[in-house]
Amino acid sequence: MTALTLETPVRNGFGYWRESYVKMLRWVVAQQRVFFVGLIFTQIVMGVGAAIMYKFYLGSIDPASALYLVSGIPALALIPIGFVLVPISVMLEKTKGTLDFTWSLPVPRLVPVAASFTVFTLIALPIAALSTWLAALQFDVTLTFSWVVIPLAVLASLMATSVGYGTAMAIPEPRITTLITNIVIFLVLLFSPIVIPIDRFPDWAATLHQILPFYHMSNLIRSGLTDGLAVDVGRSLAILLVWTAVSWVVVARVVAKRG
Repeated sequence: MTALTLETPVRNGFGYWRESYVKMLRWVVAQQRVFFVGLIFTQIVMGVGAAIMYKFYLGSIDPASALYLVSGIPALALIPIGFVLVPISVMLEKTKGTLDFTWSLPVPRLVPVAASFTVFTLIALPIAALSTWLAALQFDVTLTFSWVVIPLAVLASLMATSVGYGTAMAIPEPRITTLITNIVIFLVLLFSPIVIPIDRFPDWAATLHQILPFYHMSNLIRSGLTDGLAVDVGRSLAILLVWTAVSWVVVARVVAKRG
């Protein structure tokens, strides 16, 4: 008598990962389509609105200052979605219970994370580009576009999204996450050397921003939009890579605990 053996096919490999990734992209868009409307509106207000606001506040400024300001607008537009809106999205998923359902789906553990990073980055980059173009028109600035600005902007957006996602995943208390996002907005809008040169800041603040990612985001992107305004680009690149890697480690550990 022959024994009947049922074998479950092993679901792994690049093909399975790619198929799962495509499905999760659709899932992320479907479950958060209402939130994305508000997200896009908020980022437009923060990015495009900042370009218009600075023109109202500053009026006519010298060409060098205008160039520095405009080349900082992309980072200013990318920061809210990564450091604020992504954590809010994760908190909403926790509240609705959709986050637990997502982890129960038969896909590799990090695929939902990768899909979320992709969707948020694809939303952020076009609005950042639009904000920069509008700011350049407002201040009559001609940017020196280099192709390297594209991967640098992708890295900056990915870093911001990674940190925001990792923060929201690692902190179980939503109120603490909300407090952190509010502090980030306050810090970025009023006390970050993004559209203002870092050498105008007090020594203690300049030292702090050499560790925080905000200045380095703007410095990296600025290196691809201007000639000579960005300094120590290699150091900024290294710091952003460290922030991204640490965030991925945090996310991976949280995901592993849910496994």
